[in-house]
Amino acid sequence: MRELVSLRQSVESFNALDQRRQDAGVMIDLVEESADESSLADLDAEIDSIEKAIDQQEIDLMFSGPHDHRDAIMTIQPGAGGTDAQDWAQMLYRMYLRWAEQHEYKVSEIDYTPGDEAGIKNATLSIQGDRAFGYLRGEKGIHRLVRLSPFNSGSTRETSFARVEVYPDVQDDEIDIEINARDMEIETYKSQGAGGQNVQKNETAVRIRHIPSGLIVTCQDQRSMRQNRERALHILKVRLQEIEERKRDAELRKLKGEFMEAEFGNQIRNYVLHPYQLVKDTRTGLETSNTVAVLDGNLDMFMEAYLKEYPA
Repeated sequence: MRELVSLRQSVESFNALDQRRQDAGVMIDLVEESADESSLADLDAEIDSIEKAIDQQEIDLMFSGPHDHRDAIMTIQPGAGGTDAQDWAQMLYRMYLRWAEQHEYKVSEIDYTPGDEAGIKNATLSIQGDRAFGYLRGEKGIHRLVRLSPFNSGSTRETSFARVEVYPDVQDDEIDIEINARDMEIETYKSQGAGGQNVQKNETAVRIRHIPSGLIVTCQDQRSMRQNRERALHILKVRLQEIEERKRDAELRKLKGEFMEAEFGNQIRNYVLHPYQLVKDTRTGLETSNTVAVLDGNLDMFMEAYLKEYPA
């Protein structure tokens, strides 16, 4: 039903834009006949508006991937950099929360593990809304931060890394993955939320380790251990499905010259806060000096540039 609604909206939007184009043609004829300056100003404003609408339609056409209209599951983990990296992971966590708020997406916290001194060791979010995965799929990879460290007495310049993973929230009946119970190690622990407070006094949170792949999935956002186990198992299936799809697509992407694994050392975006202010995407070349706005969730220009450069 969501796909049907989205397709219907796309068709209606295109038809409305085509009608505006035809009406503008009529306006051009009338202005040429009357030479009225006020009508000319109205025509200029309408043409500018149509051009902006066309730009938006072109962006909409980039959401052509099989999962682009789905909800998204996002995982944020610190990399090299110790406490600075854990703090950087939390900065990214806040950045994506602000972005989701701007788009009126619903966000739920599947897992949140606070750092020992500051920041986070891991956070997993469910981001629900049309095109959530389509927008966020370009955020997958390594994010690099350069700044003066607030965690050492000398306030020296430090470089920190954090890894962002994004998966489409595919339904279980669409996942062609079977997991043998003997291939999983399951343990429980007490839930923790943002800030480190206990959400439950009982051990309701669940951690699943998939032995063949080494993947570890945790879930603590549900009320019971059974619900957390089911949710964690679903996320494990989603991640295993994504790995299989990545393997199938790898050779084709290599042939197309678009292959780049999101591994540490292959940062997709640099955030420099010292000695100057700059955020630069290494794939599209897009950059801005307004680092405050970017870290406050204004990411659309980077996401749209990626969609144009790397359509599905």
